[in-house]
Amino acid sequence: MKKRTKVAAVAVAAALSTGVLAGCGLVTTNISRDYAQVIAEVNITNSENFASGAFADYADVIGTAEITKRDMVAYYVSTGYSMQQSYGWTYYDTFNMISETLVNRQIYIQYAMLYLLDDPTQDFTIEGYTAEVGQAEVGQKYLASLAYFLTDDEEAKALYDTRVMFNDSLDSQETTYIDAEDGETSTETARTTPTGIDTENEDYFNESYEVYTGTNSAANISGYEPQEGSTPTTRRKAYSAFLASLRSNDLISSGEDTSNIENLSYFQLELENSYETALINKLTDILEEQVRSSVTQEVAEEVYNTTLSRQQQTFAADTATFESALDGVSDTSFVLTAPEAYYGFVVNILIPFSTTQSQQLTDASADYGDSKGNKFNARADLLSRVRGTDQRGTWFTGATDYSFLANEDEDSTVDNVYRGVNNDREQYLFFRDSLGGNEQYERVPNYYGRYTYNGAVAQNADEEYVLTPNRISIDEFIAEMEGYLTQSAFAVTEGTAYTISPTKGYVQSIDADDSVTFASDNTDYFNRNVSEYYNDDGTVDYSKFVYYVGSVDFSDNGGFDANNMFLEGSPENVAYSVMNELSFAYNTDTAGLNSYLGYVVSTGATDYVKEFEYAAQLLCRHGAGSYAVVATDYGWHVMYCTFSFMEDGGTVVDPYTFDWAQIGTEGTFSYLFYEALCTDLVNNYANTMQTEAINTYLDCAVVYEDRYADLSSLDNTTS
Repeated sequence: MKKRTKVAAVAVAAALSTGVLAGCGLVTTNISRDYAQVIAEVNITNSENFASGAFADYADVIGTAEITKRDMVAYYVSTGYSMQQSYGWTYYDTFNMISETLVNRQIYIQYAMLYLLDDPTQDFTIEGYTAEVGQAEVGQKYLASLAYFLTDDEEAKALYDTRVMFNDSLDSQETTYIDAEDGETSTETARTTPTGIDTENEDYFNESYEVYTGTNSAANISGYEPQEGSTPTTRRKAYSAFLASLRSNDLISSGEDTSNIENLSYFQLELENSYETALINKLTDILEEQVRSSVTQEVAEEVYNTTLSRQQQTFAADTATFESALDGVSDTSFVLTAPEAYYGFVVNILIPFSTTQSQQLTDASADYGDSKGNKFNARADLLSRVRGTDQRGTWFTGATDYSFLANEDEDSTVDNVYRGVNNDREQYLFFRDSLGGNEQYERVPNYYGRYTYNGAVAQNADEEYVLTPNRISIDEFIAEMEGYLTQSAFAVTEGTAYTISPTKGYVQSIDADDSVTFASDNTDYFNRNVSEYYNDDGTVDYSKFVYYVGSVDFSDNGGFDANNMFLEGSPENVAYSVMNELSFAYNTDTAGLNSYLGYVVSTGATDYVKEFEYAAQLLCRHGAGSYAVVATDYGWHVMYCTFSFMEDGGTVVDPYTFDWAQIGTEGTFSYLFYEALCTDLVNNYANTMQTEAINTYLDCAVVYEDRYADLSSLDNTTS
């Protein structure tokens, strides 16, 4: 199973495979000599501003960095090509951008070196730097100059990142050969996966990890898993094609030892790039610590209070602005107050009519005796026959098989698996590496991960999955939902476990004050007279379409606490994670997957269908944790209120409290607010420093535009 997002690697493979620079007659003599040309020289000490600056004492430390035409082509392959395709840039624009980027990067790298040498909190000296570079072999001196400022772990991480990039690029190349040997290409669209799946921990590295070229054994490479269908033959073909593409773009030279990919000059170039990135990140980390030390409790509380006060004034004067802000809520964008109560969010799980049932509803005649032409009884009859199925089949059969048996071996055993109301399903789960306990990957947020695939799983003679999802009624889904919520409550580790409120069941009626009268069963719902769907004034009574209501009870924790909504292990987050997982399992409303808190619910008229609008607003008045099942022309909607603004004595209660003591507790509101504040300040500070450094010393660079004019003029060249 592939574990990493490989956008960059795919871009590299795409650029190399096009051969756009190889076949355009760029040179008529020796391409190696041409690509060895220096297109820019950078030496920060040559700037007119250097002698009067803070680093004047280091004039003899930094040498001149030479940027070659090969560096330019390598950057085009790794980044420039994809940007050119995305933005419709010309070659002239693209290569001028690359020239400017490479020059600016070198200026900032030299600035970073001098900053670290001059920083009294760092243990770097001119003598140490000079000795490190002086001892390095020819061809390794630039890498050594960067390595001096990095710890052993930072160097190991840079090497690991480079190896991963090469493996990902080869994986992308190899896909063509795997598909060719299979004789077919899958066109099956995989179901959306939760945000955060297979996200590698930021600081993770594996020193035993290697690049798999097909001449070595994938089974012996720690941390690497080959693609499904990969063989040593397909991998060797991919590696050969990769080398051919590098040669055609002169990114490796004839005579290089290709038996060890890490001996390639192109590998060295990418490794240097990883070291450069590590150095820039190191400086950014130092700047971040400086910024964080300036964000005192007093500063943070002042920002919070100012933000709250500004929002109170703005939202009270302009509801449209409030609703727009509510629509943009995220971990870094907060809405702290509301102009009135009962705005909120709901998760919507749509269990739909089949295509046939939808057509039958379209073709149905108006209910007998309904002068308004509605088909409520006909729809109710069809609703009784709606069946939901587990939508996660392509997590088995798509390009990536995310499935695993929860009890298959000691390493993958997952406790407290939910195997259905009757506890009789196989224990197939998904995203093993993202469910916790794996140091390489972050735990996927807001996804509990213990709900087994609801259906039969088998494999045919070709070891392909054969899936038969169970078809469940709405009542069976409710039982699954409440059963899973109940079983999962044990996972609450921050506070007291929630319970399912005993005040739940099928709806007989809902009064104007939102109080619910429950029916003993669902019989009356499917056998109403036409007149029961209307109010006395002849308008439709949308409360009649609410089938079932219930709620998660947080009262043992003092009620729902919005401050803990994203705190792993809190009752609020466990319940939300369960409902989010059920949404991925059954929801056919794919627009609702991976939404932050669900659909925004306002207090006035909305664009939602009226039945949905009524139920969503009802839940927001009942409060977070409440759930309902409601019917529309799309089928059944199972809705869960994740958050709403409540009132007390007619006054809207501001749901959040900034608590300085909680800024270190990941997932709390105070943590998220503080991190967002610091991130903004750090980014602004780091970007400002980088811009100022580049602008201050930009005159140190000498650029030879004529040496890459053949690249920037490719728009006028015919292959």
